[in-house]
Amino acid sequence: MTDRLEMRAMTKKYGDFTANDKVSFSLAAGEVHAIVGENGAGKTTLMRMLYGMEQPTSGEIVLNGKPVVFRGPEDAIRNGIGMVHQHFMLFGEFSVTENIVIGYEPKQAGFFKRKDAEDKVRALSEQYRIPIHPQAMVANCSIGEQQRVEILKVLYQGADIIVLDEPTAVLTPLEVRDLLQTIRNLAKSGKSVILITHKLQEVMEVADRITVLRGGKVTGTVSRNETNADDLARLMVGRELQELAERVPLDKGPLLQVENLAVREKQTLLDQVSFTVHHGEIVGIAGVSGNGQSELLQAISGLRAAQEGTVRLGGKDVTNKSVATIRDAGLAHIPEDRYLWGTAKLSSVEENALMGYQRKPAYNRRGVVLREKFRQVIKGWVDQFAIKTGSRQLQELAGNLSGGNLQKLIVARELGHETPFLIAAEPTRGVDIGAMEYIHQALIEKRNQGDGILLVSSELSEILALSDRILVMYKGRIAGELSRLEATEEKISVIMAGGSIHGSNQRAI
Repeated sequence: MTDRLEMRAMTKKYGDFTANDKVSFSLAAGEVHAIVGENGAGKTTLMRMLYGMEQPTSGEIVLNGKPVVFRGPEDAIRNGIGMVHQHFMLFGEFSVTENIVIGYEPKQAGFFKRKDAEDKVRALSEQYRIPIHPQAMVANCSIGEQQRVEILKVLYQGADIIVLDEPTAVLTPLEVRDLLQTIRNLAKSGKSVILITHKLQEVMEVADRITVLRGGKVTGTVSRNETNADDLARLMVGRELQELAERVPLDKGPLLQVENLAVREKQTLLDQVSFTVHHGEIVGIAGVSGNGQSELLQAISGLRAAQEGTVRLGGKDVTNKSVATIRDAGLAHIPEDRYLWGTAKLSSVEENALMGYQRKPAYNRRGVVLREKFRQVIKGWVDQFAIKTGSRQLQELAGNLSGGNLQKLIVARELGHETPFLIAAEPTRGVDIGAMEYIHQALIEKRNQGDGILLVSSELSEILALSDRILVMYKGRIAGELSRLEATEEKISVIMAGGSIHGSNQRAI
């Protein structure tokens, strides 16, 4: 295969910090080339240089055999490079077509030719087998559909090279399968795809070659046929991954009791949900996003009012109590949206870490927060979880941290409360494989100490690896329960889609 793109000895320095150190990378026509590495390994910086968002300290980009310099994304787009960012850049109040053609609208006499635009979008959708509805409003599209809009947008702009940044981070299992097929179709049509991800199973399914970064340097470039997920993990973290800690058999009675919980707004969002989490138990909740998981967690933690039912924590009725009251009763909460619920982006790392600790007697003397004492705790978390805080360290704004590092900060903070009960919603979203390993170990250890955990994750592999029992939600109700021994990804997927499992040990709650 002929190289369509070469990045030669790319180096990027920020003061004394080297984000990329002589990184070389190539991409052939019709190839899917994955770039994997832990948070802070340099993946994003490398792609920002390719897309013209950063200028290299040294190195060279060669496109179709000719050296090029991109002063901004506009230069990259003009040269056939498109990037689909992890956080989509769409206008919800515009239609699918309007979002795809924006900036390149077909016009006549200065007027937008809507039908021509819709016809072009429909033809593009059919050509690359990426199904969308041209007239649908983006605000009404699922996350997976919005991602398709982003991909079609870069194709409409003429991209031959498409960069996908953590494209499966917020997708359901079915949407992931659809996206991987889309990537295959793009490659077959001659497009080149750069896939930035930490999900090695997906890499092994779809990539032709894989480049691994660690600490800003390339630790290996291999073809998919010459490697496996374990070898890639070793290249990423520089060591063997550990097996999860063994589960200690525990039966210490109920800790969280949810009975007939209902949440209604204009429609029923949560419908008579009942279940129990015991001491020394991890209960996983699986389900396609939008089937009541968010409302359930919000009702338990005090972020949303329930219209019916009760929530008891440690024997106390905490139904519709304040967030502070529920936390004082023994709850810690890793929220599903780290930006909306988990952090204040314009506050420092230190201030975000301090959330929930400022009233504790150990760190508060007569109304004055003992910041210096608490800083030692934060520094311990930073070391434990390998949190990269930036040049200003604890005074760095939380919004300047990568998503993965921000996630690790939240997990460290919430585990640090050492409460008997923990809600862990998407606890490893966006984190690298080494951090994922550490977080999983920490959750198992917490369970083995006799604490209870309610785990919600869009990653079925995570649900299966950690849960003692699995509840599956569908349309605001618990549609089924599976024990750890009987649960499989196939069974869970069927229930998630509203189906039933005949001849299995599936139980209704």
